Amino acid sequence: MTRPESTAQAPAHLDLAKDRGLTVRWSDGTSSFYPINYLRRMSPSADARVLREQLARNPLTVLPSTSSGGDQPLSATGAELVGNYAVRIRFSDGHDTGLYSWEYLRQIDPDRPAPSSTEQPP
Repeated sequence: MTRPESTAQAPAHLDLAKDRGLTVRWSDGTSSFYPINYLRRMSPSADARVLREQLARNPLTVLPSTSSGGDQPLSATGAELVGNYAVRIRFSDGHDTGLYSWEYLRQIDPDRPAPSSTEQPP
């Protein structure tokens, strides 16, 4: 059985600039950059998913603070590989429960073209 391309494509290299973001060089030769604030907002954790759903229903939803306190901007404090399928990123606001699978990172790539409204599903 052939695995779908999105799960078969693992990163060749990960580079986390704690104050900027995560750069992923994929095994197919492409690269993706995920800013820290974007990664935190798009966390695949259950609480972040619920918040995104609330925002979709009500854009006036009050967002929790994602700063580390004081005047310090949000940053990553570390990261660790989880098996051969994901990375866990720890943020300065204490959040560390989201597992960013390779497939999920491909899906949320900020530079990924949005599907056109005229495209038909396969």
